[in-house]
Amino acid sequence: MPVFWAGVLAFSILVYVLLDGFDLGVGVLFALNRNEAHRQQMMGSIAPVWDGNETWLVIIGTVLFGAFPVVYAIFLSAFYLPVALLLVALILRGVAFEFRYKEERHRWLWDLGFIVGSIIAAFVQGAAIGAMVAGIAVEDGRFVGGPFDWLTPFAVLCGLGLVVGYALLGAGWLVLKTTGELRDWAYAWLPRLLKGVIAVVALALITTLIGNYEVVLRWLAQPWLILFPLLAGAAVWGLLRGVQARRDWQPWLMASALFIAAFAMLAGSFWPWILPYHLSIEQAAAPLSSLSFMFYGIGLVVLPVILAYTIGVYWIFRGKVSPTASYH
Repeated sequence: MPVFWAGVLAFSILVYVLLDGFDLGVGVLFALNRNEAHRQQMMGSIAPVWDGNETWLVIIGTVLFGAFPVVYAIFLSAFYLPVALLLVALILRGVAFEFRYKEERHRWLWDLGFIVGSIIAAFVQGAAIGAMVAGIAVEDGRFVGGPFDWLTPFAVLCGLGLVVGYALLGAGWLVLKTTGELRDWAYAWLPRLLKGVIAVVALALITTLIGNYEVVLRWLAQPWLILFPLLAGAAVWGLLRGVQARRDWQPWLMASALFIAAFAMLAGSFWPWILPYHLSIEQAAAPLSSLSFMFYGIGLVVLPVILAYTIGVYWIFRGKVSPTASYH
C-alpha cells in the first residue's frame, strides 16, 4: 500500500506538471507577445482545460495529507510561503482569465495579473523542488529551519528553470493548437526556450555535482539512471526535428518527453526516500488501515473519474483552435 500511494503521488505530480505546465507556460509567453489577436488565441487554446488541469494539484495535496501525513506536515512547515504564493498566483490567474473579457477598460491590468500569476506559480514550484533536492532541516520528524530556508541560490535557479521549461511546454502547445501568425511565432520561440532550458539544466547539474555528494553517490551506485539523460537527449533531438519539419504535434510531445525524463531521473535518484535523506516511503506512510480505506474511496472511485473526465475533455476539444474563438 505505501508503494501504491507513492506511485499515485508520483503519477499525479507528473500529470500536473505536464498539463498545468503548458497553460502556465502560455501565461509566461503572454509577456512576450503584445498582439491582442494573438493573446485572444492563446487564451482560447487553454480555455477548455486550464481549470481542470489544476484538479491534479488537489489530488497531490489529498494524497499527501491522507497517505503521508508526516511529509505533509513537514512540507507545509518548510514551504508555507511558497505554497501561499502559489495559491495566490493561481487565484490571480483565474480572476484575470474572467475579467479580461468583461472589463476591457483595464484589460492591461488583468493581462498583467495573468502574466505575474503564471510566472510566480511556475517559479515557486521549481524553487520548492530545488530546496527539496538540496535538503531541508528536519529533526525528530519536524521542520526546524526558518521561513526563508527554501530561498537558496540553487532553489532560485531551479525556479527560473521551471519558468523557462513551462514556457517551452506552452510554446509547444500553441504550435499544436493554433494556426497562422501565432503558430509561426511559437515555432520561432521554441529553439530559444530550449536553449534556455538546456543552459539551466547544465548549470543545475554542475552545482549538484559540486555541492550534493549524496546525489552523486546515488548516481554512481545506480548506473541505469543514465537511461533518462539519454531519453532527454532524444527528446531534444526530436523537438528540434519537429521544429525543422514543421510537424505541429511533435514539439509539445517532445517537450513533454523531456519533462518525463527529468522527473524519472529525479525520482530514481531519491528512491525510496519520499523526503530526501530523512523519511523513506515506508517510514512516512500512514497506518495500513488508513491507506486501505483511501484505496476504496480515492483509488477505485475518485482517481478513475478524474482520469476519465481529463481524457474526455482533451478528446472533445481536440484539434486546432479557431483564430476567432474566445473564452466565452
